[in-house]
Amino acid sequence: MTHIQPAFDGTELTASAPAKSRRTVDDYEAWVDEVWNAFVDAADTGLPFTISGVAADKNLPDPPKPQYQWGHLPERLLNAGIIRAHSVASSRRGTVNGSLVREWIGVPAHQRELVARHRAEARRERIARRVEARKAAAA
Repeated sequence: MTHIQPAFDGTELTASAPAKSRRTVDDYEAWVDEVWNAFVDAADTGLPFTISGVAADKNLPDPPKPQYQWGHLPERLLNAGIIRAHSVASSRRGTVNGSLVREWIGVPAHQRELVARHRAEARRERIARRVEARKAAAA
């Protein structure tokens, strides 16, 4: 199916029709619980993937505020030690030029707990450094 919009000069611009909107989950935490296993399964394949690619392949629902909450999911997966950054790829979402997005790859299952612990320690250290910097600036 195509969507045709006439241009001002009389020509017609043809583009694919807008995609049917996906189901939206009202509660963010319930949405994370619902989509989590799809991304763990993608990580377990050992192949690179994009968040939008998995969402499209598995027909996953949207979070309550899809404009920015899809971006929070990779951070949670990173902190859980499930994925790591791999490369960049073109988005499969309905953009004209296919904007660049992060491509992810799974962390081997036997290393996930170690990676999650390391990321938590690094976060605590960053927070402690910020607190010390603020104290020094206030003094």
